[in-house]
Amino acid sequence: MTKSETPQNPVALENRDRTDDGRHFSPSAARNRGPIREVLEKILPKSGIALEIGSGTGEHVICFAKALPGLLWQPSDPDPTSRASIAAWIAAEGLANVRAPVAIDTRQAIWGVEDEAPFAAMVSLNMIHIAPWGSALGLLAGAGRLLRPDGILYLYGPFMRAGAHTAPSNAAFDADLKRRDPSWGVRDIDDLVGEAAPYGLELREVTEMPANNLSLVFVRTAG
Repeated sequence: MTKSETPQNPVALENRDRTDDGRHFSPSAARNRGPIREVLEKILPKSGIALEIGSGTGEHVICFAKALPGLLWQPSDPDPTSRASIAAWIAAEGLANVRAPVAIDTRQAIWGVEDEAPFAAMVSLNMIHIAPWGSALGLLAGAGRLLRPDGILYLYGPFMRAGAHTAPSNAAFDADLKRRDPSWGVRDIDDLVGEAAPYGLELREVTEMPANNLSLVFVRTAG
């Protein structure tokens, strides 16, 4: 696997079940989609386009599209196998508010969705710790560029706080990620806040989630 093909979603590291119609199933998606959905129902706008970065199997976007039918969802993933699974989920569920998946590598200056901007929201789950730091920086830059004023950037996953892990299991996970690829690792919230500020992104909410994960809600300021 070349660096440009580095997966941006932990689904790539899981054993995934696959149906005959091409849909993949992620154990972690089955566990966390409910708690994430509950947060998104509270913080996302009720209309507009929501862009998901690193959609993985596609199970999350299907869950969220059902819960928030007023939003038009645009899934994306740099991995063609993941995009095939997303497309299979869309076909199986027949949801009118989910578009066909597109390939987005956040490290690229042009994502190919600029014509659809500004977006009401961007959602990225379990991506930035399993990709190079440049992918996180590119995500923040893209959110600053493509979100509408008061648009939401939602991040979910394990994070450090003030330079410390929030649980021993997260520290072990971080070490394992770095053994797999030195450019991966659990990111610190303070680092994200500092890098987000120049793009007009303010951290407004941090919510504790199951399994020592966190939800981060950034808002793009009007300026």
